[in-house]
Amino acid sequence: MQSLRALLQFTTILPLGKPADFESFAKRSWLYPMAGYVTGFIAAIPALLSWYLGFENSSIVAAITLALAVFISGGNHFDGLQDFGDGLMAHGSREKRISAMTDRTTGAGALALGIMVVLISYAALSSLTILQIAFAVFIAEVFGKLSMALSSALGKPFHDGIQKYIYDRSKKRFSIYAVILTLPLFLLPGKMYVGAGLIAALVMFLCLLFLARKLFGGTNGDVTGAGNELTRMVVLLVVAVILASA
Repeated sequence: MQSLRALLQFTTILPLGKPADFESFAKRSWLYPMAGYVTGFIAAIPALLSWYLGFENSSIVAAITLALAVFISGGNHFDGLQDFGDGLMAHGSREKRISAMTDRTTGAGALALGIMVVLISYAALSSLTILQIAFAVFIAEVFGKLSMALSSALGKPFHDGIQKYIYDRSKKRFSIYAVILTLPLFLLPGKMYVGAGLIAALVMFLCLLFLARKLFGGTNGDVTGAGNELTRMVVLLVVAVILASA
């Protein structure tokens, strides 16, 4: 329980009392998907309430759902996405890219990537029915946290920081444990969409890992946080495309 409380204090703004021992989570970083079950359920509440009340405006529900998903994390992962955007779109050497990513200012790359991810995520959600929005955001949040778990186990850091702290206490086998934690999603109706979401999440992680190594020489907390946002976007998009094609 100490590990789960530390995890939720790290990934959400939920009021959970005094700070738990963070190292208890760092030694069990494979637990990341558990946070996705919590944030996914919370993000799905507007859609579930709308369905219960008979409100059918997907555009409004999609906007509130996406806003809640970002808000419940305190915007920390979205901040990582923006920092990653600055590094991704910077020109020059690896050192210049790292400098742009770790700089405190928000550049054009941050704004551009942030806007793109929000627009694509919103477009995907708003194309779904109310109940489909609840389903999609729930699995997307779990798979987003899976990406963070994989990054913690496999994403060798390029400098000291929170990523190195967790990575040094993780094992490569944690990636398998984290995937296993997502398997209960297959108990939900729509196993095909869950399977497609899992494949999309794994592909997104591998692409991000390759890109981070090529551009920065490794990962950091910003790359890990960006993985959550990018994976959520990709899973929502895949689910929306498959449902639209059905």
